[in-house]
Parts: sequence; C-alpha cells; structure tokens
Amino acid sequence: MPALRVLERGWLSANSIVFLDGNRLADDHLADSQPTLPGAVVVDTGYVSDAAQTVSLLRDTLNGRLLSAILNTHLHSDHCGGNAAVQAAWHCPILIPPGEADAVAAWDAGALSYDATGQECPRFAYDALLTPGDTLRLGGTNWDVHAAPGHDPHSIMLFAPEHRLLISADALWENGLGIIFPELLGRPGFGAAKEALDRIESLAPDCVIPGHGPAFVDVPQAIARARARLAGFEANPDRHAMYALKVLVQFLLLDQRTLSLAQIETLLGSADYLVQLNQRYLRQTVPMLARQACEALAKSGVAVFDGTGLRLP
Repeated sequence: MPALRVLERGWLSANSIVFLDGNRLADDHLADSQPTLPGAVVVDTGYVSDAAQTVSLLRDTLNGRLLSAILNTHLHSDHCGGNAAVQAAWHCPILIPPGEADAVAAWDAGALSYDATGQECPRFAYDALLTPGDTLRLGGTNWDVHAAPGHDPHSIMLFAPEHRLLISADALWENGLGIIFPELLGRPGFGAAKEALDRIESLAPDCVIPGHGPAFVDVPQAIARARARLAGFEANPDRHAMYALKVLVQFLLLDQRTLSLAQIETLLGSADYLVQLNQRYLRQTVPMLARQACEALAKSGVAVFDGTGLRLP
C-alpha cells in the first residue's frame, strides 16, 4: 500500500504504522469534527523513553502533512507511551479500545498496568473509541476492527480485506506472541489468546504487521509457532510465569541499559504482576528470584550478568 509506512522499532517501543492519506473514521467517532481527515493517522506511539524519537520519525515520515489522529491497538506502555508527546506536537485526537476507557478517564495507573509492571506512561486523554465491528478508512482502503484478547483483554487488531493485510498488535508475532497478562493474576487468558489466533486464521491475511518485529508473509507457520508456544504455557504455567519475568525485567533493562540487583529486587517486590506471578507460580524469595532472572537473561544472550547486576551486551 503506497499510503502506508511502518516505523519498525524494537522491543522497547512497538511498531508505529502511519497512513499518510485517504483516511476517514466512522461517523460516530468524532462528533465535533468531520469524519474525513485532512491528514495522516498513526497506529501506536511506542514507549515514553522513545517519545522524542517517535515525534522526530513522524515528522520525517509526514513530510509536512498534518497528523489527524492517533489510534491505539491496546494500552500497554510500549504502544501508547508516546501518545502525550505526539498529541502535544499535532493536537490530534486519540482513539482507544473501549475496555479501559474509564481507567484512562480517571488515569488509574494500576488498572492500566503501568504500576503493575514498573513501567511509565505519561497521562493522556482519549477522544473516541475503537470498537470491534467498526470499519475505518485508512490509507484509502477499509480496515475492520477485530477483538484480539489474550495478551491484553481489551486489545484490537485491524484487518484490510481488500489487501488481506493485518495489523496484529501483540496477538501474533512472526515467532510467538506476547505475555498472556491475565494468567499472571490467576485469570483465564490462554483460551482467549487461542481464540485470537483462530480469528487471525479465519481472516487468512497474506501479510501481518505485528506489534514488534518486521512484517511477515508466512502467516500459517507463525500461527503454528504461536499455538505451540501457547500449548506449552498452558501445560506448564510456571514456564509462562518465568517467560513473563524475563520479559518484564528485560524491558526495564532496555530502558535503563544497566540494572543493579537492588533495582531488580525493588521491581520484583513492588510491581503487582511480578509480585503475583512469584506468589502464584515461582514461589521464590525476592533475592533468589532476582538472581534467577539475571542468570536466565544472561543465558539467553540478551544481557550480561556480573554478579551485581545486568547490562546490555
């Protein structure tokens, strides 16, 4: 699609997808403005630490165009942490999935997972909702909004039937999928994640733009890999808890670049997702769990552990 640009990031910031023109929202999305948009639309804005970079990348990509709206696939900090900075730069409305609208309005950082993960997200306000069943006009083609629970109960995906192109957020990556966060709190989530994969399979996209990593076309194999990973997690929830532990500590490391054992212990003893996954599944003392996380990250090659803390390689 000539009107679409993917700003591929890394694991700290989710990909941002920019639709340069041909954009129209559903008539009931923004009652105080024309549904046909004069400028571009961006889907997801990355983490707060990359917010200045996000604004710079968008300026370069827009090349003088207006930015008319921000859409969020879900409200994890790596997908919406740049909302406030991008909105301040272009004064554009923000559209979010409906499930956490009340938490955003009240800015409940606990309910929004930011306190629970030890992550940050500057406060923003939303203007309208992206509801499953809606159809948007983005980049000159229609995109249907689909529910994609599992990783996040309120997440959505966007699918363009004409081009068989899917924006999957964290419901499907080329080599896996995101943490199933509800399971860390003892709530069901694996079944919903499997249903999201079933939905993707039924849509039969030719190409997927994931929340992290490059776009990919071998969708059946990606779905098979994600299903195998989910089956392993469901059969051994402790394995999923350990995966979540590594991902959440690594996320903080990507942001800070170095972490002492004391910092990691503070995170493990205060962030609710980590506290609960330890109490429910891993059942270790905080110092032992911190060391276990460090050793696991070092073994996988994503960090260096010197006995006192972590650093990026």
